Amino acid sequence: MLFKNRMVKDKLMNYLFLWIATASITILVLITLFLFTEGLPILKKVSVKDFIFGEYWYPTSDPADFGIFPLICGSVFVTVLSAAISIPLGVMTAVYLAEIAAARLREIVKPIVELLAAIPSVVIGFFGMVVVAPFLQDWLDVPTGLNLFNAALMLAFMSIPTICSLSEDAIYSAPDALREGSLALGATHWQTIIRVVLPASISGISTAIILGMSRAIGETMVVLMVAGGAAMVPGSIFDPVRPMPASIAAEMAEAPFRGDHYHALFATGIVLFLFTFTFNLVADMIAHKYRQVGEASL
Repeated sequence: MLFKNRMVKDKLMNYLFLWIATASITILVLITLFLFTEGLPILKKVSVKDFIFGEYWYPTSDPADFGIFPLICGSVFVTVLSAAISIPLGVMTAVYLAEIAAARLREIVKPIVELLAAIPSVVIGFFGMVVVAPFLQDWLDVPTGLNLFNAALMLAFMSIPTICSLSEDAIYSAPDALREGSLALGATHWQTIIRVVLPASISGISTAIILGMSRAIGETMVVLMVAGGAAMVPGSIFDPVRPMPASIAAEMAEAPFRGDHYHALFATGIVLFLFTFTFNLVADMIAHKYRQVGEASL
């Protein structure tokens, strides 16, 4: 009787998880279909080449220009610059907390880092607009502090807690036998960290970087508030830009329903979707490769 009850519970749990997974996949497919259904009609008015590589985004002019190349450049440059800032800082902070810092300091700093990850993006954007922008404008003597560099800083500030926290867990979970074996063979502490601990935990670090950058790629509120809002290809990191999420958020409420502007914004969403999907696919392949390398090193 007890065995039968357990089998029934197992089947119920299997059906429950199957239903939840099916519902999640179905919702994702429906969202994707809706995105493509609403975005593809703009291609009847403008070619794919002109839409992707067009240099002018004036959707309300007559005739309208629907070139999103400046928006794509803004998204790519902001993401790359924020990654260049957040990945080294996040990983190095994780190494310090896991391998160098005293246990008492680690117990204090680790919850603070995790708390930073919970700060709403609108608060970070407000900080960048009110505090960082005037500082950059005065200190660097640039025309405006609302620019690509400010947006990258704020996105890096958002990504660092996630990268640091998850990387620290991965490094801290590396087997002590690897550390002890390396030290017993005469390696220094730094050599052990660089050549033994980091390769052993590279899979977890890669996952941390993926999750951290995934949060930054599709972020809307921060780039809407601090990127400057100029739909142009930047000539330097101190020029204002308008990434794709910011353009969609700023203009969707004003676009006539089912008009060309409306469809162009949804088509921009398709490009952003393909952009983020490609990033996550490539990042997952890299993480899988490093996971195999890390397992081989063990």
